[in-house]
Amino acid sequence: MNSIGKITEELINKSPFLREAMTDDLINISALARKLKPEIEASMGKEVKEGAIVMAIKRMTPGLYHRLNIKITNVMGDLGDFLVRSNLSDFTFENTDSLKSKQAELVHEINKEGDSFFTICKGVTETTFIVSSNHDETIKRTFKNERLKSHSSDLASVTVKLPTVNTEIYGIYYYILKHLAWEGINIVELVSTSNEFTVVVKQEDVDKAFKILMQLKRGL
Repeated sequence: MNSIGKITEELINKSPFLREAMTDDLINISALARKLKPEIEASMGKEVKEGAIVMAIKRMTPGLYHRLNIKITNVMGDLGDFLVRSNLSDFTFENTDSLKSKQAELVHEINKEGDSFFTICKGVTETTFIVSSNHDETIKRTFKNERLKSHSSDLASVTVKLPTVNTEIYGIYYYILKHLAWEGINIVELVSTSNEFTVVVKQEDVDKAFKILMQLKRGL
């Protein structure tokens, strides 16, 4: 049978936000113990004293999370330039053989304008095109016979240049997305390469998203 300590840790680890808050001493341990008590008792099949759960929580080591946060914070300080683009749209179409051929036509059309935002994200069953909104009609015309699965407008993006070490440290994307989530910013699309990370948000959220990313870079 699992011990109180093991069950407690498993329950807490299901919520990364909670574990991090514990590491920063932001959680009332007694209140957390009372909240976890019913689940722990159900798992153990017997009554468990709240004091035993409190002790189990206090024995949990924050070491791994603390070390990881230090590494990620150091990476955040080395973030490169930020690039903000506004007036974007995204279109998602079902993948078909005809879509592939039409895609080449679209690239040719958009390349005629050098200062346009254009990204293709190809999945297993669908492909998303994120473009400057002045190309909306080009998209609609080029793919008029394709199945449109979703479309969003009034979007903006923030592109962050990451240091090359980002591929060697896990949790960097989570760290960024966590702070955006805490501020209530919905991510419409994510685009990444080895050393760049782009979040696409609603136009109304882009200033706030930029501010949060700048604060991460400055360690605020």
